[in-house]
Amino acid sequence: MRPIKHFSKELALQIDYVFADIDDTLTTDGRLKANSYNALEELNNAGIKVVPVTGRPAGWCDLIARFWPVVGVIGENGAFYYSYDHKKKFMHRTFASPKETRANNQQKLKQICNRVLTEIPGAAISADQDFRDTDLAIDFCEDVPHLSEDDVQRIKVIFEEAGATAKVSSIHVNGWFGNHDKLSMTKQFCHEIFGFDLQDKLQQSIFVGDSPNDAPMFAHFPLACGVANINDFKDQMKAFPAWVTKERGGAGFIEVARTLLDSRKNKI
Repeated sequence: MRPIKHFSKELALQIDYVFADIDDTLTTDGRLKANSYNALEELNNAGIKVVPVTGRPAGWCDLIARFWPVVGVIGENGAFYYSYDHKKKFMHRTFASPKETRANNQQKLKQICNRVLTEIPGAAISADQDFRDTDLAIDFCEDVPHLSEDDVQRIKVIFEEAGATAKVSSIHVNGWFGNHDKLSMTKQFCHEIFGFDLQDKLQQSIFVGDSPNDAPMFAHFPLACGVANINDFKDQMKAFPAWVTKERGGAGFIEVARTLLDSRKNKI
């Protein structure tokens, strides 16, 4: 991983699309600080299109799509995207699986949940679970004392033993049934909302993230960047970004935003 300070002006000038994780990428210590949000606003004002790609729930994503300065949001680790058309006052909602399938999967996830809570003392259902549509989020450090790495990996295994996909973020283990992930829905979003094949725009795009569930994005985006706290997960990562920031969390995202925005100063 190369320091983002060496990201050239020529590369930065090419970037028109920013895809970014939220927790511990845009946020710092569990908060979206004013300077991080302002970076989103500045990117938007500069004509750089921003799309959060998060494990957070459908209920949160509806708000993000409506109120944040973003084109849309990909939620629950690629289970859906929401994109709000402010002119038509219409929310585009697209899911990877039909409603009946999602309902059936929730019943299977309840069984997994019961097993996790029984076998892993200290684990808890995420506080945002009531706002989820497709997955189960097990909290291992957001609102509970931090579980051991062995316990976190055991939660992941319990999901997988039941035939579910499981990904570890910086705060949750998210599990779901289906083949979707952050990358698959990002590709669909680009095709349906932006009107292009993501593969054709990789040199104009950057992804910013921080944890193992971002690995599919790091592997696909040649200009991907990790915020500094990615180093906390070095032993768990299956793919690393090409670049890394000096600062952690939201301050790291601001480094990326400033790199892109500063390249446009005095642009002829």
